[in-house]
Amino acid sequence: MRKLPVARSISRTLRALALLLPLVGGTAYAQLRGHGGPVRAVAVAPDGETAISGSFDSSAIRWSLKRNAALQVLRFHEGAVNAVAFLKDGRMATAGEDGRIALWRTGDEQPERVFEGHKAPVVALAVSPDGAAIASASWDRTVRLWPLNGSAPQVFEGHQQNVNAVAFVADGRTLVSAGYDATLRLWPLAGGAPEVVTLPTPLNAAAIAPDGEIAAAGADGKVYFFDAAGGRRGEVETGPAPVIALAISGDGKLVAAAGIRGSVAVIERATHTLARTLVGPGLPVWSLAFFPDNHTLLTGGTDRMVRRWDAATGEPVGALALGAPEDPLAAFAGDHGAEVFRACVACHTLRADEGNRAGPSLHQIFGRRIASLPGYNYSAAFKNLDIVWSPETVAKLFELGPATFTPGTKMPEQRITSAEDRAALVQFLEKATK
Repeated sequence: MRKLPVARSISRTLRALALLLPLVGGTAYAQLRGHGGPVRAVAVAPDGETAISGSFDSSAIRWSLKRNAALQVLRFHEGAVNAVAFLKDGRMATAGEDGRIALWRTGDEQPERVFEGHKAPVVALAVSPDGAAIASASWDRTVRLWPLNGSAPQVFEGHQQNVNAVAFVADGRTLVSAGYDATLRLWPLAGGAPEVVTLPTPLNAAAIAPDGEIAAAGADGKVYFFDAAGGRRGEVETGPAPVIALAISGDGKLVAAAGIRGSVAVIERATHTLARTLVGPGLPVWSLAFFPDNHTLLTGGTDRMVRRWDAATGEPVGALALGAPEDPLAAFAGDHGAEVFRACVACHTLRADEGNRAGPSLHQIFGRRIASLPGYNYSAAFKNLDIVWSPETVAKLFELGPATFTPGTKMPEQRITSAEDRAALVQFLEKATK
């Protein structure tokens, strides 16, 4: 952990102004436009007047929800901003691919404090009920608890794969984590071994209701419910696509589950039943947050926009603004392999003129040696692998999962369990990347 001085150089100010000017003009829609990449994380302030979003474009944006306008662009992280949160005192926290967590005061151009210690991307944050600490989940397979008074962090180890989610039980005595090892772990903060619950699927998300009920979801498209001790209470099928984000309304009545193929399921928690589905542009929805009114929902997705929904009716707030930006897979409508690939468009392009995103371009991928595309910054571990991309090796990548087939990758962990889906994906890539 280190404290950073507030930097107010003229060049930084001019850059910030240049970013803000094109963002503050369009207030006609409830959607928030400004990120240059998929929106990976969103959070709404307790007063419902501001929000913060994090993106694959390595920035975070603080928004006015009254004016639908950007107030400030925060640039610090090296790589994607994967998680954001509001602290109890009004400060903001961001965490990213670089393994760092930054604390920001409103208006400052640099974080006032940075927490360092994770050895891999940080993908989730949670603020303790008393506001005295932040918990983080990382792909280094650990959960960490960072006291805001500057004390040393507490490290929780035990997950065997990437940890994708973390949340506090309302009484502040237990920390819950969910990982790609298909386990939900309940860590008693007073000490002792965690309660470990094994599920039938890798987990991407978790959230906790005010009464202590835990919701967890992952690759099989189901939301699983547990009591505060880890006892199973039910499950809800949201669809065939993996769930990648969860949120529970402040009154505990609604659960929102975002899918990799673009829909958001709204669940009545009291009865564990699917109430309605929010349907947007069809691109992956990476992040969710409820407003304090308990029914307005903010979503962030691959279309680079933050959208507002009425979760009680299933309707968008404001114009839906479909097709902006253009769907990169529109030309492949009806191709099953293209629909499988839709989960990948956040990070990879297909054509030579589109360049790299968070991941390298897949143009002419077949026959190319791993980690050999000029201009892309591969991890050191990736460069040491002896793989040539072919239909067989791409299929094996998604059969085993990136963490197993390509150790050291920054690629999100995702398996395609269906041999038919893997074959369709490979056939699509053979056509689309030539």
